[in-house]
Amino acid sequence: MSPRKTRRVDAAAVALAGMIVLGAALADAPASAQPADIASGSGSGSGSLGSSGSSDSGSGAANDPVSTLPAPASTTIRLDGAANFRDIGGYRTSDGHTVRTGVAFRSNRLAGLTDADLVKLATAGVTLDVDLRAGSERSSAPDRVPTGAQYKVADVISFDSGISFHEFPPITLGRGVIDGVVNGSASLVQSIDYPFMVNFHGADVAFGTLLRSIAGNSGATVYHCTDGKDRTGWATAVLLTLLGVPRDVVNADYLASNAELGNPQAVQLSWLEAAFGEVDRLYGSVDKYVRDGLGLDQSTIDALRAKLLA
Repeated sequence: MSPRKTRRVDAAAVALAGMIVLGAALADAPASAQPADIASGSGSGSGSLGSSGSSDSGSGAANDPVSTLPAPASTTIRLDGAANFRDIGGYRTSDGHTVRTGVAFRSNRLAGLTDADLVKLATAGVTLDVDLRAGSERSSAPDRVPTGAQYKVADVISFDSGISFHEFPPITLGRGVIDGVVNGSASLVQSIDYPFMVNFHGADVAFGTLLRSIAGNSGATVYHCTDGKDRTGWATAVLLTLLGVPRDVVNADYLASNAELGNPQAVQLSWLEAAFGEVDRLYGSVDKYVRDGLGLDQSTIDALRAKLLA
């Protein structure tokens, strides 16, 4: 299936879609809970997250199943000032590889890092911090960056690359509302925002920048948004899928933010599925989305796989 031709929309549609996309920056509340490691459950229907063994609760999609996950080798790297900081490595791929640990870390905002946290990141070899947040978020809570590390902005909701969409925005909006209601979403804003992260060209530029940055960085990379669950969650889902990690494990890694943030409805699987659904509609596969939407060439994809797979 070919990607649909990007079309310009009128001012009213742009304003509407812009408000929807901007919701990604406003939907999360700060987390105060202590971080918890991913706990192994009894199977894909266990719904078990976190060292406390508590299950997701709430209506509808809040009861999504969580696969049994391996304990990544780097769960010992914990930051006092970033509860949702974690390594994306340690997972097995469908073709028998393992995602390397110590190469890419996902996180919530880094504004609250302690001096000891900065030392941990420097010791872990972090040489690049990619910030997915909007300008207002960055100015109100600027990152603390490890000594010697480069700081790069990849703003998911920026209009700097133009205001264009791959699908007429009211269609994406209407589908998001319907999906959210049907799936018992705890947040219709998020049910709408996730497909817009695929539909909006500015998000393509940001996620493409992130993946190219990880591929080209000689050291380890940390990337984040505000709570490390939505923009960061989608970026991680795309990267792990591109590396060949099975979808149930990708889903479980995404849902682990509920335990890390101490909120059983911080994320819901239906939101992630809405983004993957938009990929299927517009591109037909994640591989074509990465190539045709995010603009990655084969050499960059090869570099990502060489860097992250053992």
